[in-house]
Amino acid sequence: MRRISLTQYLVEQQRSGGHMPPQLRLLIEVVARACKRIAINVNKGALGDVLGSADSENVQGEVQKKLDIIANEVLIEANEWGGHLAAMASEEMDSIHVVPNRFPQGEYLLMFDPLDGSSNIDVNVSIGTIFSVLRKVTNTRGVSEEDFLQPGKQQAAAGYCVYGPQTTLVLTVGDGVVMFTLDREMGSWVMTESAVKIPADTKEFAINMSNQRHWAAPVRRYIDECLAGSTGPREKDFNMRWVASMVADVHRILTRGGVFLYPWDAREPAKAGKLRLMYEANPMAYLVEQAGGMATDGRRRILDIPPGKLHERVAVVLGSKNEVQRVTQYHLDDAS
Repeated sequence: MRRISLTQYLVEQQRSGGHMPPQLRLLIEVVARACKRIAINVNKGALGDVLGSADSENVQGEVQKKLDIIANEVLIEANEWGGHLAAMASEEMDSIHVVPNRFPQGEYLLMFDPLDGSSNIDVNVSIGTIFSVLRKVTNTRGVSEEDFLQPGKQQAAAGYCVYGPQTTLVLTVGDGVVMFTLDREMGSWVMTESAVKIPADTKEFAINMSNQRHWAAPVRRYIDECLAGSTGPREKDFNMRWVASMVADVHRILTRGGVFLYPWDAREPAKAGKLRLMYEANPMAYLVEQAGGMATDGRRRILDIPPGKLHERVAVVLGSKNEVQRVTQYHLDDAS
């Protein structure tokens, strides 16, 4: 297999029909470079004094880990000066970060979850960075939170980097899904998978079973059928997986299929879900759809949801198409 670098892939995208504007290419390369720096910090672990909590909370009231803050700062510092961005938004920041006036302002908006799966940092389980790119739709110099409130179907690019046994960058620019593995000796991203496809059928589901008593009836129905296995209505045995890092769970689905559920539950009934629409659900839904899968909130296509605020939460069902359709249909049947 010809070893194609990330830069070569992006340049070829730029040449083929002009799908890749130069600013977007630069933005993706800078994000990938920032992910390399985060990977180095993650790999050092206890040797780099980056484990443990930082004695602070993010905008959602969650305790921040030291690596959350480090990763957030790495992404901001890498991206603010290049001239390709107007502003950034992060799961770890209360409001948007506008590119300072001393730097040129570009036409793109970058959103990210700097370190997904924070609960796994200290126990050496795969974690990752998720990112989403939007075009700034207004032509005015100023930028506000309103500019970010676009449905996910308007994303110009999305991806994640998973820090595990290998460091892998997964990317879509609206032309399928590609995977790059970090060659640590050379310091370069090398394409290792192209045209990633999620099988339509699966025997693997991912959900946090400890919340079972709080689920809505359609979710209970679906999981009960999976657990009943070959003796139940589905007439086949399922395996359950749950890493508690969305990046790791979605990476498994993109690699071999499966369905991932993080549904609404009765613990906080006023909240639509746990995961963030802008930083987690939208970029992952874009990747999954580009790989032939499906992503809904149980009723609606995630990429069609108009966001009302920057840190909006949403229920998520994504992965192999036939399973997501089944879960979604159970929700629609229950509502009718």
